[in-house]
Amino acid sequence: MPEANEQFNLSCPIPISDYPNILLAHGGGGKLMHQLLEKLILPSFDNAQLESRHDGAVFDIGGQRIAFTTDSYVVKPLFFPGGDIGALAVNGTVNDLAMCGARPKYMSAGLIIEEGLPVETLWRILKTMKQAANSAGISLVTGDTKVVERGKGDGIFINTAGIGLIEHDLDIRPVSVRPGDVVILSGDIGRHGMAIMASRENLSFQSKIESDCAALNSVVQNLLDEKIQIHCLRDLTRGGLATSLIEIAETSGADIVIDETKIPVRQDVAAACEILGFDPLYVANEGRFICFIPQQYMARTVEVIDKHATDTKSAAIGRVESVTTKQNGLVSMITRIGSTRLIDMLSGEQLPRIC
Repeated sequence: MPEANEQFNLSCPIPISDYPNILLAHGGGGKLMHQLLEKLILPSFDNAQLESRHDGAVFDIGGQRIAFTTDSYVVKPLFFPGGDIGALAVNGTVNDLAMCGARPKYMSAGLIIEEGLPVETLWRILKTMKQAANSAGISLVTGDTKVVERGKGDGIFINTAGIGLIEHDLDIRPVSVRPGDVVILSGDIGRHGMAIMASRENLSFQSKIESDCAALNSVVQNLLDEKIQIHCLRDLTRGGLATSLIEIAETSGADIVIDETKIPVRQDVAAACEILGFDPLYVANEGRFICFIPQQYMARTVEVIDKHATDTKSAAIGRVESVTTKQNGLVSMITRIGSTRLIDMLSGEQLPRIC
């Protein structure tokens, strides 16, 4: 009788020769990791919740709609301008629930600690997690700790899971996108990724770039309170704006057109991207989201989002041109010079291990 791993390899949908390249795309957000998810992981656990390709699963328990999500957080350095891994873990969990249209309620945290991590460092992270949770109105109610050998953990990894309540009748997910929907971007992009890169490489710019790390549940709740008919929400984490749009297009069958001149990028972030050879469209964010809404709600949506903004404004950056019954819609961009550019996923991970 064959060993378990031999039996698995015989029917594995991804050729063994492709494994090394896929595993190199460890940060997510590129074509190789996308292939790993679509061809191996998702088919292995095929069900309706996974098929939605959303930031969390939405289901009904005793007449109450629930959102459930999980994520893992790795970042180097652990502390960066505008946040740390603790704030990242809590805000990221809160944001995934908010993108499902849920009110975040409870979360867990699993701490995988590298041997030798200073207690003072752990204490700082825990305090930040507590502060972020209090601010977002979510309770950290269970968890776990593990210790790995020195040199095997980059200090600390954090895994989280979150539960939220859905208190409305909207069906907020990619397949709800409709022709004519406007794409609203909540603020400038690329700040988190560039803050990490500048801190990691000890780069100095004329102005200090800080991460946009923040909880988004409050602004989403305000949109819901205003009875705005939200079709889809997505926070722009690994892979940035471009990858988020592509994922929604592929899931919904939507053809999405965006306008490069409408996308806000701070001058210092744009300069840093140019120096380091990155495209801001693919750079990670931790406090930005896109919202797909009918045209008639555009002005009110922008107004509500901008009430929460401190140093940036939201913008209508594009629209859904069409939606087909099949998957694999396309994302294209009208460039600054008036040409049209097809937006595709990167072949690999542009900025590994930053969120």
